Amino acid sequence: MRQPARSIKHRFDFTRLGAIGRGLIVGILAGVIVSLFRFCIEFGLKFVQWAYGLMKTEPLLVIPWVLLTIVVAVLVGWLVKQVPDIKGSGIPQVEGQLAGELDYAWWPVLWRKFVGGILGIGSGLFLGREGPSIQLGATVGQGVAEKLHQTGADRRSLIAGGAAAGLSAAFNAPIASTLFVLEEIYHNFSPIIWTTALTSAIASNFISLNFFGLVPVLHIPYGHNLPLSQYGNLIGLGVFLGIFGYIYQSVTLTMPSWYAKLRLPSWLDGLIPFLLVIPIGLMWPQLLGGGNAVILNIASVTPALLILIGIFVLRFAFSTVSYGSGLPGGIFLPILSLGAILGAIYAQTMVSLGWMPAQFIPNFIIFAMAGYFAGIGKAPFTAILLITEMVGTLHHLMPLAVVAMTAYLVVDLLGGAPIYEALLEKLIQPRQPEHSGVQDRLEFPVFEGSPLEGHQVRDFKWPVESLLIAIRRGERQVIPHGDTLMRAGDTLIVLTDRSNRAWIRQQIDHLTLATP
Repeated sequence: MRQPARSIKHRFDFTRLGAIGRGLIVGILAGVIVSLFRFCIEFGLKFVQWAYGLMKTEPLLVIPWVLLTIVVAVLVGWLVKQVPDIKGSGIPQVEGQLAGELDYAWWPVLWRKFVGGILGIGSGLFLGREGPSIQLGATVGQGVAEKLHQTGADRRSLIAGGAAAGLSAAFNAPIASTLFVLEEIYHNFSPIIWTTALTSAIASNFISLNFFGLVPVLHIPYGHNLPLSQYGNLIGLGVFLGIFGYIYQSVTLTMPSWYAKLRLPSWLDGLIPFLLVIPIGLMWPQLLGGGNAVILNIASVTPALLILIGIFVLRFAFSTVSYGSGLPGGIFLPILSLGAILGAIYAQTMVSLGWMPAQFIPNFIIFAMAGYFAGIGKAPFTAILLITEMVGTLHHLMPLAVVAMTAYLVVDLLGGAPIYEALLEKLIQPRQPEHSGVQDRLEFPVFEGSPLEGHQVRDFKWPVESLLIAIRRGERQVIPHGDTLMRAGDTLIVLTDRSNRAWIRQQIDHLTLATP
C-alpha cells in the first residue's frame, strides 16, 4: 500500500544533508584561501632567511632592509588601524562572534587579515599562522552565509565550519580542528555544528594536501615507544609544563598593558617586534618564524641543555612581544614550539641525571607539545588529537593523555584560565539587553553536577528576555513545562532576540553557577 506523501516527507530529514552541503562549500573555499596564505608565509620566511644570510656577507644591505622593515611595519599597522578586528590571532574574535559578543563585516577582515598576516608572519616574527587561518576560514563561512542568506544558528554553523576548515588547512589535522572548534571556540557539541565543522575540515584538508603533500606537518621520527617504567617522568614533565604554561598565560595577558606605556600610537606598536627581529635574523635566521622548523630541527638533532635554555628564553620573550603588539598573527604554533623546547630541556636534564635513556628525547618533545598547549589553552582533548594527527602516529596516545591532563590540572590549580577566553574578555565590554525584532536560538548543555541537573524548570528564575522552548535529549526533543526535570546530558534550547544573545548567555551561565 502506497504511503501518503506527507509520511514520506516526514521520514526523510534533509537538515544534516543541507549542513554537509554548505560545509563542503565553506571547506573548499577556506581550503584554497588558507593554503595560499600558508604558501605565501612559507615563501616569505624562506626569502627573509636568504636575505639575512646575504646581509652577513654584504653588511651595507642592512640599511635598506631596516627601511623596508619600517615600511612593512607601518603598512601592517595601518591595516590594523583601519579594521581592529584583524588584531592578534583572530580566535577570540571568532569565539566572540559565535557567542554573540561581537560581530564584523567579513570582507574587510578577510583581505586585510590575509595581507597583514603574510607581511607579519612571513617577515620572521615569532607568530603562528594557525590563529589567522581560523579567522580567515571563519570569515569565509560568514561570507558564504551572507551569500546564501543564512541567519541565526545556520549562519553560526557556517562560521564554525569555516574556523575548523582554516585550522585544518593550516595543520592538516581535520579531526583535531573540528574538536578545537567544539571544545575551545563554540563550547557546545551541537549536532549541526559538529556535522558542518567536520565536513568543512575534511574538505579543507583535502585541498591543503594537494598543495603541500601527504607528509604530516610535524613528522618526527622516533625509534622506541616509551616503556611503562618511564611514566613517572611523564608526571614530572606535565608539572613542569603546567608551571611554565601558567607563566606564559600571565605574560601574554599583561603584555598589552606594557605596550600601553609606550608613547607610540597603538597601531604602530608593531614597529617594536619588526625592529627587534632584525638582530635575531642576523644572528640566528634558523630560529625565525612561528616555530615549525625549530621543532623539527630540535627533534632531529637535540642541542645541549644550555643552548636549549637560551632558545627557550629567546622564543618565549619574543613571541610574547610579537603577539602583544597586536599584529595579525597567532600563538598556536609558538606555543607548540615552546612546548617542544621545554620537552627537550626536561628530557636532557633527566638524561644528564641518569634518570632516562637518551633514546626517548624525541618522544618527550612530542609529549610536551600536547602538554603545553593543553595547559595554556585548557583544551586537553584537542591537544592530544592535534599532536597525534600532526605527528602522524597513534602510538603516543597514552603518554600524550598523561602529560596533557597533568599540565591541564597544574594550570587549573594555579588559577589559569583558557587563554583564548581570557583574550576575548579583554576585547569586549559588558552588554545590556538589546532588541532587533529578530528571534534567534541559543543552546546550553546541562553538565554532570550542574545546579540545573535534577531540578524542575520552574525551580529557576529564567531571564525575562528569554524563553525555554525545547530540551534536546539524545535524538529527540522535549517540549518543556514547569514540571519538566532537567537531566545531565540535556541541551536547553532558549529563544531570545538576536541582539540579546550575548546578554542572555551571560545570565544563564551565571544561573548555572548559582544554587537554585
